[in-house]
Amino acid sequence: MKSAKTSKAWIKAHINDNFVRKANHEGYRSRAAYKLQEIAERDALFVPGMTVVDLGAAPGSWSQIASEAVGVTGKVFALDILDMQPLPNVTFIQGDFRETDVLEQLETALAGEQVGLVISDMAPNLTGIRVSDQAHVMYLAELALLFCREHLNPGKNFLVKVFQGSDFETFRKSMQDDFSKVVVRKPKASRDRSKELYLLGLKKII
Repeated sequence: MKSAKTSKAWIKAHINDNFVRKANHEGYRSRAAYKLQEIAERDALFVPGMTVVDLGAAPGSWSQIASEAVGVTGKVFALDILDMQPLPNVTFIQGDFRETDVLEQLETALAGEQVGLVISDMAPNLTGIRVSDQAHVMYLAELALLFCREHLNPGKNFLVKVFQGSDFETFRKSMQDDFSKVVVRKPKASRDRSKELYLLGLKKII
């Protein structure tokens, strides 16, 4: 648990964060919007009219970016265990991605749509215990990869949050079995002290 002093320092740093200020000014729900925006621009992730699945979507900043990018002819399907306020052109499903019935709800909502991109910013409630937190994040990443194997179209891309640690290389090699190329991205909006990285799988093989 954070001390009162530590909590005050975090709140002050958060309020003074340039990306937080920018998100507030531009109407995005969190600073995380700029993580996806930077990667998407660098790697040309979005195409107007495509179908996107956003895993771990709340509060919705990645879905905002995706919806803007795919336009009115595209579709965004968002899922999170937490509630999320509605967004234009976004179908939201509330539930735990680890549960079979929730995954089935997402599959039903997709109704056979050809998925052109899967993005996952999923993370558990962090405990501060590095080994445990890293293991939980990697487990969620593995579930997202399994989803891609079933639903992502060949030739399409997958962006997922991971943490640096003992399981990182194992997971990256697993992604390399499914994608023509796997690259590491650390966007500017990721805090320097954060262990988070993003793995981008380009052009699903089968």
